[in-house]
Amino acid sequence: MIKKLNWDTIPVEKVTDKMERQLVYGEKVMVAKMKFKDGFLVPQHSHINEQVTSVLSGTIRFWFGENKEETIDLNAGDVIVIPADLPHEALMIGDVEEIDTWAPIREDWLDGTDNYLRNNS
Repeated sequence: MIKKLNWDTIPVEKVTDKMERQLVYGEKVMVAKMKFKDGFLVPQHSHINEQVTSVLSGTIRFWFGENKEETIDLNAGDVIVIPADLPHEALMIGDVEEIDTWAPIREDWLDGTDNYLRNNS
């Protein structure tokens, strides 16, 4: 059955003092609307999920590759597709609001084993 949702009704999870997120997901895809405080660093990691990141406000500086070979700044309106298994790290420059989409869904985000984020403040 199709269910209409609105971001205003989706519970907000406070992951750290500098990160909060809202999750919507089905069997094969997950969408997260997130807010970060200036200076939040997503440590280098990789995952089996293909990821699409869309910045709504602020700037995210991404580093890609094992040795951070490539750097890309995403500003409001920018979108990027990150292939599965590509190591990446991200720094929030200013307060950031963004939407990420993954396929398949991020099981670690559902079962609370996303310690690379939770241990970061």
